[in-house]
Amino acid sequence: MNTQLRKVKTIIEPTPVVEGAGVRLKRSLGGEKLNYLDPFLLFDHFGSPNAADYQAGFPMHPHRGIETVTYMLAGEVEHRDTLGNAGRIGAGDVQWMTAGGGILHEEMPKVRPEGNEGFQLWVNLPAKLKMSQPRYQDISSEEIPVVKTKDGVNIRVIAGNVGGTEGAVTGIAAGPTYLDVFIPPGRSFTQTIPQGHTAFAYVFEGKASFVEDPEGTQKLVPQPNLVVWEDGDIVKILTGEEPIRLLMISAKPLGEQIARYGPFVMNTKDEIEQALLDLKQGTFIWQERVGR
Repeated sequence: MNTQLRKVKTIIEPTPVVEGAGVRLKRSLGGEKLNYLDPFLLFDHFGSPNAADYQAGFPMHPHRGIETVTYMLAGEVEHRDTLGNAGRIGAGDVQWMTAGGGILHEEMPKVRPEGNEGFQLWVNLPAKLKMSQPRYQDISSEEIPVVKTKDGVNIRVIAGNVGGTEGAVTGIAAGPTYLDVFIPPGRSFTQTIPQGHTAFAYVFEGKASFVEDPEGTQKLVPQPNLVVWEDGDIVKILTGEEPIRLLMISAKPLGEQIARYGPFVMNTKDEIEQALLDLKQGTFIWQERVGR
């Protein structure tokens, strides 16, 4: 059976935006250039050595109908919510939050000499789980398995499976693969992605060539850029004189209608209006609606 290389469909240069109480970040997905990649709704890269760019953080705010994934490279973020959960994540840690039927939470960066850097991804929930019970998975850096190839490629398996190694985050509705990949100079890296799955990469260090066909047609992609692949079975990346570090993220599309309003992603406009009404009436938080 022949495998098909995935071609590069589009390359998105991140757009600078300001979110929360004044956090400067770079947005590649969820903006005007690229609004939605089923089941992925948003992808942000935050990072700065300057405390003024991040210390205001993200004060208490609502979410419904989605899962949010925060992956830290440097610094530390404290989080708490109105369900009584609290904690902090630092360099290499992951927080996978299922907002489900409703949660209010805050994410507040701590000022550190090394600054603050990381990523946030929003993943859609299927209609049957939109109003499910919220939950957290806080994964420490030490819990994330690392696959090392004979060519010196390092793969941190946050979610999914690489050569039989299961990722640290499990039980996620969309069944995503989320990899942090480092490829040394002068190497070739190939990764299988099931046909029909949405797939993208975010290059945040270095540059490399993305191979598009058996004849070796390539597209050179420097950091910072988001690469969206077309359908196929495998992706292939070649490095030159410098290494590359990138995130590779994929999942099977849900194929469902979405209605979107800020931090709420539901299936219909009526459900969005209900979320706004619940917020206004003080019945938004999941546990407050149990038995209602």
